[in-house]
Amino acid sequence: MATDSYSVFAHLVAEKSAFYRALLGTLVAERARFAIALRPAEIHAALSHPARDTPAPVAPVPPSLDDIESALRQLRDWGNLDDAPDTAHAATIEEFYRQRRLYQLSAAGEAAERALAVFHEHLQRPGELQTTALHDVLALLDQLPALLAATPLDEARLHLALTQLAARFEELTSRAQSFMRDLQRRIDLHGLSVADFLAYKERLIDYLERFIGELAISTNRIVEALQALPPVLLAKAFTAAARRETADALAPGPEALAAAEQHWQDRWTGLRRWFIGEGAAAHAELLRARARSAIPALLSAVSQINERRTSRTDRAADFSALARWFAEAPDDDAAHRLWRAAFALAPARHLRLNEETLALRRAAEESPKVSWLEAAPMWLSPRLRQSGRHARSGAAPATIDRRADKARLAALAREQAGQLAAAHERLLRGGRRRLGELGPLDRLEFGLFLDLLSQALGRRRRTDEAVEAVSADGSLRLQLEPVPDLAWVEVPTAEGVFCGYDHWITIEPADGGRP
Repeated sequence: MATDSYSVFAHLVAEKSAFYRALLGTLVAERARFAIALRPAEIHAALSHPARDTPAPVAPVPPSLDDIESALRQLRDWGNLDDAPDTAHAATIEEFYRQRRLYQLSAAGEAAERALAVFHEHLQRPGELQTTALHDVLALLDQLPALLAATPLDEARLHLALTQLAARFEELTSRAQSFMRDLQRRIDLHGLSVADFLAYKERLIDYLERFIGELAISTNRIVEALQALPPVLLAKAFTAAARRETADALAPGPEALAAAEQHWQDRWTGLRRWFIGEGAAAHAELLRARARSAIPALLSAVSQINERRTSRTDRAADFSALARWFAEAPDDDAAHRLWRAAFALAPARHLRLNEETLALRRAAEESPKVSWLEAAPMWLSPRLRQSGRHARSGAAPATIDRRADKARLAALAREQAGQLAAAHERLLRGGRRRLGELGPLDRLEFGLFLDLLSQALGRRRRTDEAVEAVSADGSLRLQLEPVPDLAWVEVPTAEGVFCGYDHWITIEPADGGRP
């Protein structure tokens, strides 16, 4: 490609770049409505009175028709636009020879607009850790053995499966890279308030833990699927896919077929390297390690926030305030005084002054630059010189006896532990039962049941599957099995009536014994 074609991007750094973008946006919007060419007057009307559904950027001030014609000529010189004589409305010879032009996007200009649209879309695309993409990649890999074993080879279905596999894998890697990059910025607390960060923390940790678990399971199955495909059949698949891609070419040569086949081979090598590694660490393992390391980094950021809230001093905040003070200094003399005061660049005897000290200094004409050996002595308390601190006068404070308070707290802890153990026993006594047979529940029993139910519902992906979960303290295990009729039941509790679809519920000790 000639470097002259890059001049279509010159309007981005021009002085009137916003105006040029508004003109090109209008042409793009009208092109989406199947309008091929526009007159300057039509562009002027579109900029002055934009339609509600137009995606084109609007100029801040409606421009004049002469400004629009001048800008259109400049865009034509850069290669963004093509023009042609406008003779459709000429009624006389004079009007026919008058300079009237129709403007439309050139091939290079249309390519530049598409490139800018892709650029903005990529910047605004949110990062994600896609567990669904892992499942889709595995499902597409499971389809390949049957497609490769078919006789004759169905090149259309094979090419479609490989194309979907490459697209889904590319989306998985690009979204994961964007997410980890954005996650690092959030951990560093750039552009995020403390309150938002603390609210974001719990959701983010659950999100990372769920993806790490899915990635570990899916990686093993994907590695097995990749290793089960023989290289001979894969080579035939790549050749078939290359023939399918070059089938519509005017004159497909052997070079184009070889390039397409090599392209598919490189894609497959990247897929294997992402999950298997082959001589180096697999990218899936690196992503899982980075996601794991993000959790301690996130917790460390939260602890730093708590330290800033509880600690009296924060060096980072102090330096930020000092930098702000320097920026607000009216002149250099004030900045120098602030520098000396902030970093104690003055003799210690002059840091604390009173009227008596000032009077003595004026009488002796002693400046701050006088040496300590030549200056007047500073008298200190003998007790301060001996012990390093002043002892407060008066009787020593009496020692407070905390034994009664500690005994009361220990009794309260034993009472709460007994109530919790009794709640465990009552929940374990029923065995396998329906949800409607669970009540009535007191406050502690209901709290334990809600803990187990939240863990189970967080693991379930479909309403028709059984799920098993362990309580937050690791003492109880809940088995939740759906009932075919899904009847609506009510469970009376001390906190109110709990409602939900009926299930089979089994609560048992997590370690097989008594909790």
